[in-house]
Amino acid sequence: MELRHLRYFRAVAEELHFGRAAERLHIAQPPLSQQIRQLEHEIGTPLLTRTTRSVQLTPAGEAYLRRVVRILDAVDSAARQARRIGEGIEGHLAIGCVGSATYSLLPRLVRTLGEVLPDVDVSVRGEMLAPAQLSALKTGEIDLGLLRPPVEDPEITAETIRRDRLLIALPAGHEFAARDEIAIADLRDADFIGHAGAGRSRMSALVSTLCLRAGFSPRIRHEVEETSTLITLVAAGLGVAVVPEPTAALGVSGVVYRPASGRDASIELLAAYRTADASPLIANVVDVMRTGAASTID
Repeated sequence: MELRHLRYFRAVAEELHFGRAAERLHIAQPPLSQQIRQLEHEIGTPLLTRTTRSVQLTPAGEAYLRRVVRILDAVDSAARQARRIGEGIEGHLAIGCVGSATYSLLPRLVRTLGEVLPDVDVSVRGEMLAPAQLSALKTGEIDLGLLRPPVEDPEITAETIRRDRLLIALPAGHEFAARDEIAIADLRDADFIGHAGAGRSRMSALVSTLCLRAGFSPRIRHEVEETSTLITLVAAGLGVAVVPEPTAALGVSGVVYRPASGRDASIELLAAYRTADASPLIANVVDVMRTGAASTID
């Protein structure tokens, strides 16, 4: 028995006419009759009663038709789903995200994904430092990471989603709060609240590099892993921080943000995935992310 036998039987059972069923199936009537007889022989009971004027289902045929319809509909549904997954418009994706993009960019991207790719089930892990994301990509805990450069692992492909300005987060009332922008060099005497160092945060390395280029080493008073905690400590007056622009979406009271001056006062946001896992789904989601992220830039 093959699926074609079931499709042939369904057509005859629904049409109750071999000629119309043959036309529907685009085959000749004699082969169709022969296939139905083979099916009945294999099952071991008549499914149809035939006269010169009519074709009717036997009780066994009626019961068999109900099962056949469910089977064929399930097979067709499975094929449609397989095609949609193969085209990258259906599936599941776990996304990791750095803290600075978790609060403003990520919600918009998830909403956009829901509109453009409604059959893609998205789960999100926010406030993940870049090294943690790279590790999670390799273990399969996440499928796609939104993180800061650099990504130097040959097993990981990284694509630029957008570039964010760097802001200086200051306690309200700070002497620099009235400025339009702030040079990194002007922060040489400030206490810094920093992201976790020792290679755990890309922002930590960037801030150190920017300060060294300005001729000083930053005085880090507190290190934290979560961006929300970092901004809370700034609001408490414990120091200043250099953060990507989306961080301002946190809306913590007691903090003001001013752009950092200089041509290098920005940082990229990357979409990263295991090169071996590249798929139409990943490509579609990254494309939506790139378009959606660009639309959030004023």
